[in-house]
Amino acid sequence: MTTERRSRITISGIPVTIVRKDIKNLHLAVYPPEGRVRVAAPRSMTMAAVRLAVIYRLTWVKKQRLNFQKQERLPRPEYVTGESHYLHGRRYRLRVTSTRGKPEVFVRKNYIELRTPRASRTTREAILHRFYKEELKKISAPLIEKWTLKTKAKVPRWGVKAMKTKWGSYSRKTRQVWLNVELAKKPVRCVEYIVLHEIIHSVVPNHGEKFQGLMKRYLPNWEAVRRELNKGPIAAGN
Repeated sequence: MTTERRSRITISGIPVTIVRKDIKNLHLAVYPPEGRVRVAAPRSMTMAAVRLAVIYRLTWVKKQRLNFQKQERLPRPEYVTGESHYLHGRRYRLRVTSTRGKPEVFVRKNYIELRTPRASRTTREAILHRFYKEELKKISAPLIEKWTLKTKAKVPRWGVKAMKTKWGSYSRKTRQVWLNVELAKKPVRCVEYIVLHEIIHSVVPNHGEKFQGLMKRYLPNWEAVRRELNKGPIAAGN
């Protein structure tokens, strides 16, 4: 299996990661939350040609980075009563209550109740993190099944974990889909978009015309959903 080659250049003060792949066309992308710029380029393309391609789209790159940087940043949570927390795209107030039993989380009409013995901020965070992981698994399981059947893709394994710079990923080596636990805070349609996105990557490794064609075929409004996903408030630390 041919390995990818990575390098970095700076254009107009912007760091650009270049990934060399066995592809025909160059693909340029800007990722949340801070506007990370990544170029997937054919192995045969010269560095000068890659640089010119980025310069040609520099106005677009700067606009995308500015949009990400202008997004609302949520304050660092302390996991105390009265804080706002999101679940499935909806804002809830957190209510922390005391219990002598094991820690539990309940979703009420207008608030999320965290029942716990006296605990530190780190412990309260860990309890909610586990809750979000389980919530995302509940939502994702039927979506994984739905889209593997519709696309006839083979994804033997999938899981949920914390990810700093991606909403999801697919490993061709392990044939596993990973979903960012933060997706539990987003609307279900955003979760579905990422699930389909990563499943299609099991067939198409890049974001070229074939990938975009399949996304449009299965989820015609995928670009609008992607914008919605990347437009929401960003959690502190992301």
